Amino acid sequence: QAQLVESGGGSVQAGGSLRLSCAASGLTFMAYTMGWFRQAPGKEREFVAAISWSGGGFIYYADSVKGRFTISRDNAKNTVYLQMNSLKPEDTAVYYCAADGRNSGGYSSKSEYDYWGQGTQVTVSS
Repeated sequence: QAQLVESGGGSVQAGGSLRLSCAASGLTFMAYTMGWFRQAPGKEREFVAAISWSGGGFIYYADSVKGRFTISRDNAKNTVYLQMNSLKPEDTAVYYCAADGRNSGGYSSKSEYDYWGQGTQVTVSS
């Protein structure tokens, strides 16, 4: 059974940095596009970033995080990362990683993803 486990969340002041990790097991990691989503209280879960499976060659970011966040993956460790710099209070949310085995191009859509982690809280204070 596939499992995704996020870590690295926490509380930080505005302008600070955090690095989230998501360890995957029970799936052929390099064959999956990996995504990060976030959900703030009272809001819909929204796309943050995605990195393609090994043969896909793409990385995409939501406009709201472009230039501040960096997604990367280590296929040897079955882990995807989200480096978050210059954090703002509006980045406060629960962050989820997700795995997409269909690789059909709908990387920003929640419905594209097959597996989800339990989420990790990120809180940015002003």
